[in-house]
Amino acid sequence: MLGLCDESGEVAGKIKKLYRDRNGILDEEYKKEIAKELGDVLWYLSLLSTKLDFSLEDIAKMNIEKLANRQERNQLKGNGDNR
Repeated sequence: MLGLCDESGEVAGKIKKLYRDRNGILDEEYKKEIAKELGDVLWYLSLLSTKLDFSLEDIAKMNIEKLANRQERNQLKGNGDNR
């Protein structure tokens, strides 16, 4: 779990530096740098979901259902998972 947090932070750091150091200019090389970090996030996410006995497909379907339910109830804005 901590690895997932660390790697997510590295993605956020790349995005922050994109705007801080590169004036928001995203070239192919920098896209690849972000993609490498996203790969690390995906690895940890896959590991955690496997430990919880869910596939990444299961996780994606649950998220789509959650968002569709929120949209039906006009609750896409706000905070918290149980809106």
